[in-house]
Amino acid sequence: VASLCFRYPLPLTQSQSQSQSQSHLLHLRTLPFTISCKARTSQDGNISKKIMLSEVAPPPLSENNSPAKKPPRRTTMLQRFPKRVLTVLSNLGLAIGEMSTIAALMALGTFIEQGEAPDFYMQKYPEDNPVLGFFTWKWILTLGFDHMFSSPVFLGMLILLATSLMACTYTTQIPIVKVARRWSFLSSSETIRKQEFSDSLPRASVKDLGVILMGAGYEVFVKGPALYAFKGLAGRFAPIGVHFAMLLIMAGGTLSAEGSFKGSVTVPQGLNFVVGDVLAPKGFLSKPTEAFNTEVHVNKFYMDYYDSGEVSQFHTDLTLYDINGKEILRKTISVNDPLRYGGITIYQTDWSISALQVLKDGEGPFNLAMAPLQLNGGDKKLFGTFLPVDDPDSAQVKGISMLARDLQSVVLYDQEGKFAGVRRPNSKLPIEIDGKKIEVLDAIGSSGLDLKTDPGVPVVYAGFGALMVTTCISLLSHSQIWALQDGTTVIIGGKTNRAKPEFSSEVNRLLDRVPEIVEGSSNSVTTTSGG
Repeated sequence: VASLCFRYPLPLTQSQSQSQSQSHLLHLRTLPFTISCKARTSQDGNISKKIMLSEVAPPPLSENNSPAKKPPRRTTMLQRFPKRVLTVLSNLGLAIGEMSTIAALMALGTFIEQGEAPDFYMQKYPEDNPVLGFFTWKWILTLGFDHMFSSPVFLGMLILLATSLMACTYTTQIPIVKVARRWSFLSSSETIRKQEFSDSLPRASVKDLGVILMGAGYEVFVKGPALYAFKGLAGRFAPIGVHFAMLLIMAGGTLSAEGSFKGSVTVPQGLNFVVGDVLAPKGFLSKPTEAFNTEVHVNKFYMDYYDSGEVSQFHTDLTLYDINGKEILRKTISVNDPLRYGGITIYQTDWSISALQVLKDGEGPFNLAMAPLQLNGGDKKLFGTFLPVDDPDSAQVKGISMLARDLQSVVLYDQEGKFAGVRRPNSKLPIEIDGKKIEVLDAIGSSGLDLKTDPGVPVVYAGFGALMVTTCISLLSHSQIWALQDGTTVIIGGKTNRAKPEFSSEVNRLLDRVPEIVEGSSNSVTTTSGG
């Protein structure tokens, strides 16, 4: 069945003819009709054929009698915008600038004291004496440089650098890997000779070359007279791994800055505290856990001393209890030897003396609170207390003063402020001052503890580990070799992305090991070239 369409001009009336002359248009009308016919075949059979003539106009033909092609699709500015953004973000110069800015902010964060009260910065960086002529406390508090590593400026630079890394991976590294994974056979000897390294073996077999390359660690593919071999493809994947490792490090740092808890507490020996009462959130990602209900008991605090009497180390014996009062863990911590439980780390960071236990004329014991005293310069510590010997309600209270630098000894002064003597706690040696017999029973120390949760630490460690591994892998050369059998001659060419002199030397050594084909009168004998 065939479908045809005929267009016949109808006879025009005089008025229509005049209208035609005015408009210069030829009006056509399509006439639908069916033509039936019979055709006789070679078997003298009658077959009825119908040719259907449709009113639908046929598709227009181009000048070369082929169907008209659709015009090319024009891309709009909105469609080109993502590609332009990716091109800008993947620029190497921009990435170097971002990393330099982050490094500068980190250096500034080590110069500016972190986490202090606003009054501290107002005094340290006053407006009447700005640093470098313009840098004052307003810059610090406005830009959030008092908490640099969680400030919007720092986190914004991290996000921008992460975006650049992902854009570079998408636009550059992934396409390079896709190309490197393809098996590309070269069938032209001229193309092979244009490679970075090229050579020829006049009497050799491409299959023998493939065996030699396989022994050298190459992946070899042979297709007819053509050969393709490569090794070190992992070196092409390594830049993607490096970018992923850097993203892990930045993600871990962001999680540490915005998802951690931190707090400090000074606890006298024998007292308790609850972890959740000490820890405070540092960012919007901070989420407490069940471990925050843990109760910590300070069993004992003690110190080690040098021979000179200076404090060398201090220790705290801690016991952890769950919400039901059941003991979970017990450990003695010290500086650089913290306690870790449930994602919470307890560090030993400081110490003080909370109280002295004394007997006065056999009465007591009296617990005298010790207060830290301000010294002129230096980092030495001094604590003091006062034992009234008269009526404490009188207008002029007099008593015995006691000073201590550590838990080893206590210095006593009489009511006039004159030196009276030194006693060690629990020495059971009383001292008489102003008619009063005083005995120092014990010096009760307080442990200074820092508590912290940092969920980003495992991520950062994993990122640095991956960065070291992928950096080493990226040093591997991706080497490619092509060969073509041309009669008895093998044409070889190759290239590599790094260590080019070493690559040429390696290929020459391999070619020296390819057997040479020697043609005899009746058969061919293969011998090994000695190079």
